[in-house]
Amino acid sequence: MLLYLALVIIRPQDYPVLAESPGPPWQSIALLGAAGLWLFSTRKSFSAPQYLLIPILLLVAMVSKVVNGWMGGALFVFAVFAPVLLAYVLLANAADTRKRLEAVLAVLTVCAAVLALHGVEQASTGIGWTGVELSQGTRIQYVGIFNDPNDLGLLFVMCLPMAFYLSGRGGLMGLRRLFWLAVAGLLVYGCYLTNSRGTLLALVALLGVWVWRKRGIFAAGLLGVGALAGLMMLPSRLQEMDVSEASAMGRVESWYEGVHMFIANPIFGIGAGGYSDLNELTAHNSFVLVLAELGIVGFTVFLAIVGYSFRMMLAPLRRGDDIIDDVPPEVPDEDALAEWRTDRALTLTLLMSLSGFFTAAFFLSRSYVVILYLLVAIVVAHYTRLRRQYPSLPVFSLEQDLLRWPIYAVIGAVVLYVLVKVLLAMA
Repeated sequence: MLLYLALVIIRPQDYPVLAESPGPPWQSIALLGAAGLWLFSTRKSFSAPQYLLIPILLLVAMVSKVVNGWMGGALFVFAVFAPVLLAYVLLANAADTRKRLEAVLAVLTVCAAVLALHGVEQASTGIGWTGVELSQGTRIQYVGIFNDPNDLGLLFVMCLPMAFYLSGRGGLMGLRRLFWLAVAGLLVYGCYLTNSRGTLLALVALLGVWVWRKRGIFAAGLLGVGALAGLMMLPSRLQEMDVSEASAMGRVESWYEGVHMFIANPIFGIGAGGYSDLNELTAHNSFVLVLAELGIVGFTVFLAIVGYSFRMMLAPLRRGDDIIDDVPPEVPDEDALAEWRTDRALTLTLLMSLSGFFTAAFFLSRSYVVILYLLVAIVVAHYTRLRRQYPSLPVFSLEQDLLRWPIYAVIGAVVLYVLVKVLLAMA
């Protein structure tokens, strides 16, 4: 599974120099190989609600094509999204110990650092080792699913908390800590080189979540405002952040079109992948994209996937050190407390990764990208292990929330509609 993760990020199969002779589909081979090994594993778990919700999202996406008149589109959607579903299931089951989960975080973070190094070379010479040049003459980019500077920034923001977490483990006379701090610094510099406003806002969100958990919501708000003001003083596109600015206005208008696509097709939407067929620009918002393409049914499912992931990370952070009462009495209290505090730090790390990802994704159409579902798999794997270790943590199930998510979805659709109206009025 680690090989698959590396291929998803590094993506040698997408290098322009290999386009004419790409060779075997190593990414698919690695995924199928991991699936074959998993079939023989005795440690399988499907307890988290995301195991049901993600297949339902796939089913809704297929149905959305059928109800919009394209039967063959359902097969196309299945071919595109089924590997994402398989990757989620495999990773959520594979990372069933903290050591394995840390190995996953290490692979993702190192691979993200490789892409940042590619960006540093691009910024210096104008072209990276892949043969890909700067975007718009100033912004770094990569290949494949990271060929947009905004997508590259999203990956860096997601992996940055992981790098800081890994730096806390120490060892090797401090060299391990120094290595991971250097990786973190490289990722921050990579965020800057993307010149992505969404990425820089996501960095503020990361900082805000960390301060919120350490110092409270008021301190987080003050620091967030200060950090945003500081970033806007840097030479970047944040200085142009205004609703009436051409790029921002184009996104708001696209959100407006997406909301009206939903109003015209409220149940199953216009069909998965159909947004760009009806509008010149993509949605530039992962939530608007799902609302428009999959209707209120798909939006409800997507919101539940996201919501459960956040709830799984917030639940342990609300607990104090008394949670070690769940640990067998033969385990010394100091050992149990040390383990819990490490688990708590990892939980905060993943909450920050989620927060950074969805802050950036609010300005991108990345509702179906594999990176999102790999992050959800990591969250599910971590919480499943925590539930085994600390049984007093809550069990999340769809049966308890059958009304919660439809209500939240309706509220979310109304909020998006009002937000678009306000932004257009401000233009």
